[in-house]
Amino acid sequence: MSDKNSDDPPWYLNRQRKIRFDESEFRTFLQRLSREVARGREFAVVVGSDDALRRANRAYRGNRATTDVLSFPDGDDGRLGDILISAGRARQQAERFDHRIEDEFKVLVLHGVLHLLGYDHETDNGRMRRAETRWRRKFGLPAGVVERVEQ
Repeated sequence: MSDKNSDDPPWYLNRQRKIRFDESEFRTFLQRLSREVARGREFAVVVGSDDALRRANRAYRGNRATTDVLSFPDGDDGRLGDILISAGRARQQAERFDHRIEDEFKVLVLHGVLHLLGYDHETDNGRMRRAETRWRRKFGLPAGVVERVEQ
């Protein structure tokens, strides 16, 4: 059993330095996400470069393209898993959808946590889209990943 306290923040690491964003705001959001969505279950978030996400996408999904977010479920000792976020894609998408990069990081990590909780927008007949929309609205965030894909 994990000795993690439900009030502890999720493990977080920014592995890139090119894209600047308010990491303090992001950490605060991660704590809220951990409490309210993950219900205190442990997960880790790593922000990396486009190249790092491209390599991970190829290695684990067989896809050569860069992606914005990848989730790796775990399940050991109640642990949800790990989330990788591309800082470059987050910046591009924030510009494209005309919102702050901090909000894009929040949208992406919410999407990742929902995947860790077992949602799959490719197979669940809209269940993930509904959950993402509900949480996104509660957190005051712009359109979610699934909503964008479906437009």
